[in-house]
Amino acid sequence: MTTKTPSSNLSSLGAGDVAHLLHPYTNLEAHEAQGPFVITRGDGVYVFDEDGKQYLEAMAGLWCTALGFSEPRLAAAAEAQMRRLPFYHLFSHKSHDRAIELAETLISMAPVPMSKIFFANSGSEAVDTAVKLVWYVNNGRGLPAKKKIITRGRAYHGVSIAAASLTTLPANQGDFDVPIAGIITTDCPHYYRGARDGESEEDFSTRLAGNLEKLILAEGPDTVAAFIAEPVMGAGGVIPPPAGYFDKVQKVLKAFNILFIADEVICGFGRTGNWFGCDTFSLKPDIITLAKALTSGYLPMAAVMINQELYQTIRGQSAKHGVFGHGFTYSGHPVPAAVALETLKIYRERDIIDHVRKVGPRLQDGLRAFAGHPLVGEVRGLGLIAAVELVRDKATKAPFDAKSAVGAYLAGRAQAHGLILRALGNTVAFSPPLIISEAEIDELLAKFALALDDTEAMVAKQG
Repeated sequence: MTTKTPSSNLSSLGAGDVAHLLHPYTNLEAHEAQGPFVITRGDGVYVFDEDGKQYLEAMAGLWCTALGFSEPRLAAAAEAQMRRLPFYHLFSHKSHDRAIELAETLISMAPVPMSKIFFANSGSEAVDTAVKLVWYVNNGRGLPAKKKIITRGRAYHGVSIAAASLTTLPANQGDFDVPIAGIITTDCPHYYRGARDGESEEDFSTRLAGNLEKLILAEGPDTVAAFIAEPVMGAGGVIPPPAGYFDKVQKVLKAFNILFIADEVICGFGRTGNWFGCDTFSLKPDIITLAKALTSGYLPMAAVMINQELYQTIRGQSAKHGVFGHGFTYSGHPVPAAVALETLKIYRERDIIDHVRKVGPRLQDGLRAFAGHPLVGEVRGLGLIAAVELVRDKATKAPFDAKSAVGAYLAGRAQAHGLILRALGNTVAFSPPLIISEAEIDELLAKFALALDDTEAMVAKQG
């Protein structure tokens, strides 16, 4: 199929977009017909389109813009660093002050004792790095067969080759020739969708931990290297763990000497009401991946935390080969590192954790007030991350057919009312900037109510 000529009703920006940009997470054929939604500036929790219309950005962009869209201190930190040292690298014993300071700061904040920080540029790169480190370590330990990585149904860990293999959402794998070999999948811990009749959350968690153990035994414990999990599943539908889940899972991992990778790309730096999701759910991982709110999304940066035991093996492997043969040109880039340092300083000065704990219940309680709505099957979340799952039938939990795109319709109506949400199939996600006020949460809820009523009317009309 050839690319269509951009529609004549598009603005010059829109036409240029359709003509030249390849959009991620977009139906490209539909995009040629409808064109882009162009944002040109931001202020606090709001963004503005090319016509000047204001929208409350209830997804913090892509779960990341924790300090909103106009924090002057972050712009100043980037400018100052650009003028002083715009680039340097960490290859071949080279270093610079910003990377050192940021590594020290992150190690001091770690939810469990950690030894070293490796810098990357995105959550996907961080996850790929974690996978490579697991393989590298087990080779160094004389365990060349212990390489399989366990992921979970509906997991999202990124879209680079290894990360996409761990991301079990169909659209991220179809026709991309992933997953690669050695990736195995255990249950999604979604109580609403996965529990049996009469099964408590604790019993559900016990069953899932038992299934995990059975999977490991079937694969062979000597072949399974690591388990990866988000504390709260994000793009898979905003799924908090059921009661007792991680306690039970971690016992299984420990019994079989399986490393635990905590993917904190979304949860890290306050989203769940603690510095890390690991704090919220008492996780004790060997590796932690970080990104997004590390710089409040202002510049690309990610990090991988590793503990001392892993570092010692990695150190030995690098001596064996003469070099630790992994790294990126922009690992620890001084400009995003400077922005990250200022971001973390602002979080502390403004006590962002306490703020999330104060305003989070306003969002959670406000959304739960919609639980009785005919289209709402489940409301879930904690802190400043939440989701509303839409259903065709509340009693049976029957979902809408994917082709009906009911979630996308609701997100579109929200946008028409000045609210930006994200549809994840039949689930609508909320992840506002951490600086959001109670008054702004009330505005969010009011606009969501309008969009939900619009969607109910559409569903009734369509039958």
